[in-house]
Amino acid sequence: MKNEVNMETVATIEKDLRFVSGLIKQKGREILNHFPVTPPQFVAMQWLLEEGSMTIGELSKKMYLAFSTTTDLIARMEKNNLVKRVRDERDRRVVRVHLLDEGIRIIDEVIKKRQTYLQEILHGFSDEEIRTLQSNLRKLHDNMKLKKEQKK
Repeated sequence: MKNEVNMETVATIEKDLRFVSGLIKQKGREILNHFPVTPPQFVAMQWLLEEGSMTIGELSKKMYLAFSTTTDLIARMEKNNLVKRVRDERDRRVVRVHLLDEGIRIIDEVIKKRQTYLQEILHGFSDEEIRTLQSNLRKLHDNMKLKKEQKK
């Protein structure tokens, strides 16, 4: 049986998610102000950490950026010793971007600060409320991933 959610409820959920996302993004940018990394560079580093090394073209697609924009982004990150361009061993024409230790260190530190922020926000929630929130967010994320995969 399919559960139809009324559009007024959907509108309220979408608005709440947008506001929460915006506040988390704003806090993330405040945290990044203490590091030699811009928000787009941080996103690029997260993709490289999650997916492993990739070409600039692959990274461009993941970030929805023009190839030239991503190339400039990588060049600035390389100057700060966050990433390194390496020729692919199997095909020397292909250049892959590798995340370096300094990039991993920054991601780890920023994520820990974000988690501390979220821990402060969740203060006052009961254990059951936190488990329910976690479960519902996981289910929402899983459903979104499934929908995305079905479109491919």
